[in-house]
Amino acid sequence: MSGVRLARHYAQGMRERGWGRIQFISSESALNIPTEMVHYGVSKTALQGLSRGLAKVLAGTGVTVNTVLPGPTRTEGAVQMMVDLAAERGVTPQEMEAIFLKENRPSTLLHRFASPEEVANLCVYAASEQASATTGTALRVEGGIVESIA
Repeated sequence: MSGVRLARHYAQGMRERGWGRIQFISSESALNIPTEMVHYGVSKTALQGLSRGLAKVLAGTGVTVNTVLPGPTRTEGAVQMMVDLAAERGVTPQEMEAIFLKENRPSTLLHRFASPEEVANLCVYAASEQASATTGTALRVEGGIVESIA
């Protein structure tokens, strides 16, 4: 609900100014719900629905609303998860990343975790004036994990 509340709070001023950018950070798990984290995938799918609905509400106002869908990203939390899983399996954290991708995200075309900067680059674009025609969509930065051409 925090996304709903924040968007509701800030959208009003953006609408009045005739310009604004609302971004939700979701996950490729919204489209590719993982068996090990169904609850997570469902919450990210809901975020996408919220984003699309809000984009419709704000259509024609100069405010864009999008969702960014990262794939596995080398954040502090993901690094720690790899360290913990690596210790359980007796491998290095780097080896664990490859194992994780092979076992849990076998459709990856990137074959590595993205960096936070790679995700941020897409977010910067979506927040820019250059993204004025990009709204109501899910922007993927997931390394090709989602098996779709659309």
